Amino acid sequence: MKKKSFDQLFMELAVNLASRSHCIKRHVGAVLTKDTRIISIGYNGPPAGTYNCDEKWPNIGCGRDSKGGCSLAIHAEQNALIYAVKNHTSVEGATLYVTLSPCLSCARIILTMGVKRVVYLKSYAAYKKLDKDEGIDFLLEFGMRVEAFEGHISTRADSLI
Repeated sequence: MKKKSFDQLFMELAVNLASRSHCIKRHVGAVLTKDTRIISIGYNGPPAGTYNCDEKWPNIGCGRDSKGGCSLAIHAEQNALIYAVKNHTSVEGATLYVTLSPCLSCARIILTMGVKRVVYLKSYAAYKKLDKDEGIDFLLEFGMRVEAFEGHISTRADSLI
């Protein structure tokens, strides 16, 4: 049996993590790795200790902020980075696998934290019907390695993202 590449393995894990999301709009998962080891994981949803949107507002989700985004949501990549730092784990030089390419806000955080590579499954711009992926463009402008995932996801959870 042929072994999966680490890119394949970690992206499949990100897809499965997305299924844990409490967001009713979009499920996103993230895996943060370093030297082929998982250092943190995350999925989009509300901060710990607040409401789970799918439970509190199962039909409409949480309220919207002034720009139309979820008022409670923390993005999957933010959750993965926050958890790592909260537990005193360095993310400098890490690789981030995420099921939806980073938005511009997340891209700024990813660059600032010293992540060296981002691998994404689907386009944020396509999801939001935008002309371009501002987050990807931002990361590329500052020399970050950013790659669209090239493999095939062999998990049933991929229908959720």
